[in-house]
Amino acid sequence: MKAQASPRLYKEVAAKLLQEIQSGNYAVGARLPAERDLAVAYDVSRPVIREAIIALEVQGLVDVRVGSGVYVHSVSGQKTIPAGDVSAIELTEARLLVESEVAALAASQITGDELAELEALVRQIEQENKTPGGKEEADADFHLAIAKATKNSALVESVERLWELRNTSREAVLLHEKARHANIKPVVDEHTAILNALRENDPAAARAAMRAHLLKVLDSLLFATEQRAVDEARRNVQAKRERYSQLTA
Repeated sequence: MKAQASPRLYKEVAAKLLQEIQSGNYAVGARLPAERDLAVAYDVSRPVIREAIIALEVQGLVDVRVGSGVYVHSVSGQKTIPAGDVSAIELTEARLLVESEVAALAASQITGDELAELEALVRQIEQENKTPGGKEEADADFHLAIAKATKNSALVESVERLWELRNTSREAVLLHEKARHANIKPVVDEHTAILNALRENDPAAARAAMRAHLLKVLDSLLFATEQRAVDEARRNVQAKRERYSQLTA
């Protein structure tokens, strides 16, 4: 049975891959085994392998080339992968736990002015989605505004810290960039559902709407890591078709 992702399982796998690189099993310029083969070798799930590769990538140890694979970029003298970074998956799991309850509390405290602010932010999210290369500032402001609606400074600081990590953790930043490159953006309908539950002053509905939204975010991040593998598979199939057409021409 495959080991499932634990808070630092991907770090352990990344450290083992680092040892393999440093021992010379994978020289600079060498291609690492395919994701599925690494998952079998380390007895972990493929998402764990993806996070481990991202951890190596942000350290400049490997290059991820779309349609080609993962290649060793450099061999450093470091013995371990730094423990300070938080992955996007870990961070979103934490947000799911914290922000769902924040939304529930906000539903019983929120004012008309705060609802009007959230409504304007939803419109801004929609506009940012239409702007090529647009930022996601309204998304962050939306979630922080909900935290402020709880009138609880500890919760506000907690949500602010989670979003700070989203923007400063190199692993989180890298995976969110991959998601944007895959054209994954904040979903207006999900934010509207949260707003509607808050407008009804319904804590259970607000909790459920926020939870559903952040579960979708988790899914999108996993999709972003899978998309690279899908693109590679499509290129391989196309290359085989072209070779076959040449042979039969």
